[in-house]
Amino acid sequence: MYDPTIRTAIEVVSAILCFILLRFMIKPYKLTGEGRYLGLPLGFGFLGVSYIIGALTFSEIILSFRQLAYLQLFARTFAYCFLVVTYYFSKKPLKNSRIKWNITLSLLIVALTASIVPSIVIPEIAANSYQATQAYVRMFNLICLLYISIHTLRSHIEKPDPTTIWVPFGFILLGISQYSLLIWAIDGSIFAFNGALVLRLMALTVFLLVSYLTFRNPSKKVI
Repeated sequence: MYDPTIRTAIEVVSAILCFILLRFMIKPYKLTGEGRYLGLPLGFGFLGVSYIIGALTFSEIILSFRQLAYLQLFARTFAYCFLVVTYYFSKKPLKNSRIKWNITLSLLIVALTASIVPSIVIPEIAANSYQATQAYVRMFNLICLLYISIHTLRSHIEKPDPTTIWVPFGFILLGISQYSLLIWAIDGSIFAFNGALVLRLMALTVFLLVSYLTFRNPSKKVI
């Protein structure tokens, strides 16, 4: 799927799915005002932004490929970070976790800024270190998705529900997608690359269906 038109279309569809998910995920925060519920909309929001950047990159609207690729890479990584800390704090007592969550969120935002600014201000960094950075970042993403998959699977086992079983399944699909992209980053396998895109679309579709079913029936809980 190296055809720029097809790849751009996939990125746009992925972004649309993420922004629809964001609208669903922001509802718990609006209802409760609790900061820890910001992690899910932030996570899917950053995923959506990363796919928009990908669409701009492959459509060749903007020519500075390496800088955009860097932005896409870090936006996606911090999306997974926001999801990880959200699921981590979801099991913590509300009173004890509020301050820790606020500190963690602030540190993530600072780290995101510190990661992205150098690639914009000093383009040579983006040009010279992207290939190695890509492999390390994808390994980190894989670890994040592994943690989330285990966490959501345990939550489902504790309170079995026909709907929530699809949550870990979706994250497992995303994890396999990241693993496929890691293989592609290392040896350039086009099969792994194409498979990663298909798995991503499948995962986002699963999340969208689960979100719709969950928020249609508020008695269910996704996290």
